[in-house]
Amino acid sequence: MSDSNPGHVMTLDELATYLKLPKSTLYKLVQQGRVPGQKLGKQWRFGRAAIDRWLDAEQQVGDNK
Repeated sequence: MSDSNPGHVMTLDELATYLKLPKSTLYKLVQQGRVPGQKLGKQWRFGRAAIDRWLDAEQQVGDNK
């Protein structure tokens, strides 16, 4: 998805599907602060644009190893 809809927000379940990760793995990463997100009450929310930027940055780090 492009930045034409920067306000798109995903739940933990939606992000797990988007990243093709088990929810338990994603939850651990979020708890460790390794995935950009925000806790609202008892639920996590993730901006798709922020996740896409994070993925790009993680790929660049991996490419430099």
